[in-house]
Amino acid sequence: MADSRIRSFEDFVKVHAILLAASGIPNSLHLQLFRKLSSDVFDAGSFFRIEPCHSGTARSLVLTSEYMQKESCLFLVDHAWTFRLTDAPKHLQEAPGLVERMASIMCADIDLNPEPEEEVDGSSSLHISNAEEILETEIQKANEKGNGIVRWIELEDLDLDDNKLVSLDLCNKFPDLYALSLRGNKLHDKEIIIQLVTKFKNLRALWLNDNPVLQKDKRDLEEAIIHGCPRLEVLNSHFTDNYGEWALGFCGDIYDKANPGTDCPSDRTLEGITSLDLSSRGIHNLAHKLFSHTEMPHLSHLNLRENPLEQTSCHQLLSILSYFTELQTIEVDIPGPLGANAWEILESLPNISTLNGVDASKIIEARKQTVESMLQPRLPEWTAEDSLVVRVLNAMWLYLLTYRLADDEKLDETSVWYMMDELGSALRHSDVPNFRVAPFLYMPDGNLESAVSFSILWPIQDVYKGSECTRDFLFGIGEDKQRSARLTAWFHTPESYFMQEYQNYCRNLGSKLSSSYHGSYPVKSLSLFNGSPLRVYTDIPQVEEFLTRPEFSIISEPAEADIIWTCMQIDDETKNLAGITNDQHINQFPFEACLVMKHHLAETVQKVYGHCGWFQTTYNLETDLSSMIGDYFIRKKDGLDNLWILKPWNMARTIDTTVTDDLSAIIRLMETGPKICQKYIEHPALFKGRKFDLRYIVLVRSIRPLEIFLCDVFWARLSNNPYSLDKLSFFEYETHFTVMNYGRKLNHMNTPEFVKEFEAEHQVKWLDIHQRIIKMIRMLFEAAAVVQPDMHNQKSRAIYGLDVMLDSSFQPKLLEVTYCPDCMRACKYDTEAIMTDGRIVYGRDFFNTVFGCLFLNENSGVTQL
Repeated sequence: MADSRIRSFEDFVKVHAILLAASGIPNSLHLQLFRKLSSDVFDAGSFFRIEPCHSGTARSLVLTSEYMQKESCLFLVDHAWTFRLTDAPKHLQEAPGLVERMASIMCADIDLNPEPEEEVDGSSSLHISNAEEILETEIQKANEKGNGIVRWIELEDLDLDDNKLVSLDLCNKFPDLYALSLRGNKLHDKEIIIQLVTKFKNLRALWLNDNPVLQKDKRDLEEAIIHGCPRLEVLNSHFTDNYGEWALGFCGDIYDKANPGTDCPSDRTLEGITSLDLSSRGIHNLAHKLFSHTEMPHLSHLNLRENPLEQTSCHQLLSILSYFTELQTIEVDIPGPLGANAWEILESLPNISTLNGVDASKIIEARKQTVESMLQPRLPEWTAEDSLVVRVLNAMWLYLLTYRLADDEKLDETSVWYMMDELGSALRHSDVPNFRVAPFLYMPDGNLESAVSFSILWPIQDVYKGSECTRDFLFGIGEDKQRSARLTAWFHTPESYFMQEYQNYCRNLGSKLSSSYHGSYPVKSLSLFNGSPLRVYTDIPQVEEFLTRPEFSIISEPAEADIIWTCMQIDDETKNLAGITNDQHINQFPFEACLVMKHHLAETVQKVYGHCGWFQTTYNLETDLSSMIGDYFIRKKDGLDNLWILKPWNMARTIDTTVTDDLSAIIRLMETGPKICQKYIEHPALFKGRKFDLRYIVLVRSIRPLEIFLCDVFWARLSNNPYSLDKLSFFEYETHFTVMNYGRKLNHMNTPEFVKEFEAEHQVKWLDIHQRIIKMIRMLFEAAAVVQPDMHNQKSRAIYGLDVMLDSSFQPKLLEVTYCPDCMRACKYDTEAIMTDGRIVYGRDFFNTVFGCLFLNENSGVTQL
């Protein structure tokens, strides 16, 4: 075998030519990509820094190098987790360390950091010794300065308990203290802390963050400290109502440990501030005499994010900010106190050049579109009772990316989902991104078997030090593909808009075409048999094997056949190539896609009947995503169940079908191909605790007049696991799906046995259920005749498989309609799985009955509807 390993850049380009073109990586970076891939160079850590944001519930990526030119370099980003969706819980439960790493990347574990373990064997003396050493060092530094006054002490993460803190005698040693940090210790006693702290009459800042006392007595403790420390301006990282020059100077990098301030600050102390970070300071009102352009005339950057600023002060605050003539950059919550959207803020503050990291001119240009980066992000949600696995499964849709590998043997392979590593996952979204990310499969041996997946990161704009690095989560997707609605997967988009879209959708459904079938045509004899055997051409092995009636003969040339029964789609090109004429009978109706493609099936039912009791609420996500989101929001608001099932338009065997109650998951799953989103039957009728559906075979002999027949035997298909609504069960195929032919244990029953046991278990009469199913099937084909009148063709015959489920009230629900050839192929299993009831069995008798009914006017074993 020839050695196909990649040894040179030319080899690399030759093997990866299609991948390189698809990735969008600039040609100028291909050589650099080859060198990094071939040498495993992961050097992004030298250029970027990961920073926490949104109080630690998310992360951002910041450039640390001085400057990075557009398309000047690229970086390899590793994949931390790659999986198929159904395997996700198993991976998280079984792979060592995986769930912990994923929870960390997704910030889904921030409340699970354990308290430091109690120390034994006298080891705590080490911490008290460290605390004393810190104090001695501070005294020594103060003496070296000549005044002997210590104003700033940090005793953080030293495991100090209440008794140890008292023993340090801080009040007597440091009476002039301005700032005291006791973060991350073991302080429990509120009274001891109040008694100690309130002796510092000049204290400006106190940090007790991450101490147990705040978990039970936070409010009372803070009120007592503020009352006892009249000059306190910062408490537990938040501004007090007494904040002023010191607090603003601290956030403006004027005051710190090296320069804690004086009792008599200069009148122009704040004049030198150019950047002021007031994010997450608990500020309710900024109408303060020191927060003004006269005190800070050179202020150019201001961060006001995550403060409970009072909405009533909006106009006052905007007025104050408008006087800061050098203010160029601002960060603020949107919607928030400065306005409901970015445009309002920029109109009020025309001097602003950058808003929340986005160039103001870009925002103005995009005014008619959604400015995605201005929306509030969705953050991981969980309850204290949720396991780490459940937390990750909830949060992962904010981070996942996907690709699909397909070859000639696996054209229907399910998609692969993956998580980028810590660095890649810190890239947040922007509508005007400065970086782009693309997946890439590197094949060092020149074949798919050796492929290793990476993501490639490169700058698409000039980027400067300190800038946040962003990517477009919906790269290449515009409003023609519902971009604004799809952003709901990551951002809190306006719920009222989507609710209105849902209401409009419902109104449109109310204006249906027809409520019943109005065809009135005489029934004609449709028998073709005139004494000579009818010649049948087929490419379906089961037909050739089992069709043994003397009225039919199998031939090998389609041009000579009376009947063509094929799994191919017969179009004009196929007819010309095979010599097929319009006089031959074919097992296809024109426009039958109105039934057998899931999105068209929904349209057919909805156009005629609107909301229909026997057909679950269904949305075509390619066209009706906004309405679906509105429905989801309304159901959530009303406290209704919100479990949905997503199905590809035209895939069988439940491939790429997902059950979920996660709105972000619903939207993200659109990325793996066109889908419908259908309300899941959360409470189905069960058979011995298991979910089941029923496959009915319907024979259609004519659309005008409507002549349909129902095979008297149906196929009861049961799931293998007991039914459950546990969140982890949504990933279990054998709990929520019933098609078990393909490599799984068959769990089927013959018709009489199933009916007998079902009636006994539920105390119902099957005949009543059967009549409701017959009515539903008749209504379905009447709807098809109304929506697609051109479906009629005198030379067409067909069989369809209808999958039916019963809800807990034993009302039938139509799930889908299957193509005729698929029904035929499925019958190869039936001779082993289904027993006879004395009238018709699948297999040989099935095919003879079907052809007899469709072409000879014989109805044995079927019921005309």
